[in-house]
Amino acid sequence: MAKGDDSRVERVQVILTGEELALVDDFRYEKRMRSRTAAARELLKRGLAAEGFKAAAFGSKSQQYGVSGETPPGRKNR
Repeated sequence: MAKGDDSRVERVQVILTGEELALVDDFRYEKRMRSRTAAARELLKRGLAAEGFKAAAFGSKSQQYGVSGETPPGRKNR
């Protein structure tokens, strides 16, 4: 999704412990993601895929699409 895309209309608020937030930040920095939101979105995609929701693809960038969507060219679902 391009920056400024209006298709994301729902906000989800998640309250984390300090330890949980540190884990999200560690993931974010290790994967060189530009925001906590991008990291949270990627973690949601991975969790959904691990539970059998195949629409969630690995390795895409959050600006390309949200939690569900088609796999970008050159990427494979796990």
